[in-house]
Amino acid sequence: MNPNPTSIDMATSRRWPEEGITRVPAWIYSDPGLFRRELDEFFAGDSWNFVGLDCEVPEKGDYKRAWIGDRQVIITRDADGVHVLENRCSHRGGAVVWQNKGHARMLTCPYHQWGFNMKGECRGVSLIKGVHGEGGMPPDFDMKQHGLRRLRVAVVGGSVWASFSDTVPDFETYCGPLAMKRLRRLMPGRPLKLLGHSRQLIPCNWKLYYENNRDPYHGTLLHTFFITFGLYRADSRHDTSPEQGGMHSVNVAAPGDRQGDGSFTKELKRFKDFKLNDMEAVKFADEYGDGEMTAMQLFPSAFIQQHANVLAVRLINPKGVRATEVDWTYFGYADDDADMQRIRLKQANLLGPSGFVSMDDSELLKQLQRQVDGYPDSKAVLEMGGRDVKPQVTMATEVGLRAFYDFYRQRLGL
Repeated sequence: MNPNPTSIDMATSRRWPEEGITRVPAWIYSDPGLFRRELDEFFAGDSWNFVGLDCEVPEKGDYKRAWIGDRQVIITRDADGVHVLENRCSHRGGAVVWQNKGHARMLTCPYHQWGFNMKGECRGVSLIKGVHGEGGMPPDFDMKQHGLRRLRVAVVGGSVWASFSDTVPDFETYCGPLAMKRLRRLMPGRPLKLLGHSRQLIPCNWKLYYENNRDPYHGTLLHTFFITFGLYRADSRHDTSPEQGGMHSVNVAAPGDRQGDGSFTKELKRFKDFKLNDMEAVKFADEYGDGEMTAMQLFPSAFIQQHANVLAVRLINPKGVRATEVDWTYFGYADDDADMQRIRLKQANLLGPSGFVSMDDSELLKQLQRQVDGYPDSKAVLEMGGRDVKPQVTMATEVGLRAFYDFYRQRLGL
């Protein structure tokens, strides 16, 4: 065996630790060959990917650019509804749409001016007849055979999902009953309203960010803001449920449902001097009538969350072995009154690149990537809450991570 394996064959020359899903080897966060396999198998393979909200393209002719892994796509709307197309001209492969959003009668490639309608059908080829009877396309050239590739689309409660795969199950089957129940709770069919976007680039492998979203108990230790204002605490009722063989994860917390004798609160005395001038930023109006908050991950790239009254979808876009872009979409309901919209906008400050909560994760994952790079033969320990993958009623667990790597290893044959 090659004593100095290249990064391309590292994944095949190294072995997963014999302890199985309770250990994660550090080399998986820095191997370019494995990263390429992940993009092809997970993002461009048998999966459904969040690409946006249908309220972002409200009128015929509206379009929005989005990413699925390292592939650009376009969400469009015409008289027949919402479509998702590859942002790749069928002529020479260049990007047809360069702007993040816009409105047009036709989508026209800047390179050679090939034109496409909102369904992606080719409707114009410049100089198709040539010039002065010379050149041009062959007589049997058929524009109908040269449209933009259309992806499969599912629109659920105002959220838009797309897949490159013809074999992935329908969206509801893919998600499973629990994930669909929680998704429909936040997106029940009430028209949605876009409140804003934020985007950041974090210098870490996408799986480190993915793990962070599945790790409930770090939120009670790392995030001072959560603990201080009671939004997310370890003594709350908390359901942690891996779904569909570990592919998805559904976490449900009820912050008002405290347990124990108060000893947990006593352990957090170090946060007693942390104050907020505007408490409306953490005011919780129980708009769903169950006192619950949702943090749900739909593989491979969407994290859907409701903390207090802020509603958001995080889209995880791998940009390289050591680079992950996180695109946050904040939304509410079109029939929200002015008070609720104000509260949602204020509470959006919990999240995003400089969010009261989320900025902690960004800095930590940057440092963590440096460590896994420096110690590729090390391995993480995932034994909090046991060694199995069964749903648990506790926040003190890593079952979501174990379940993900159970799925991950089987899918990639590691």
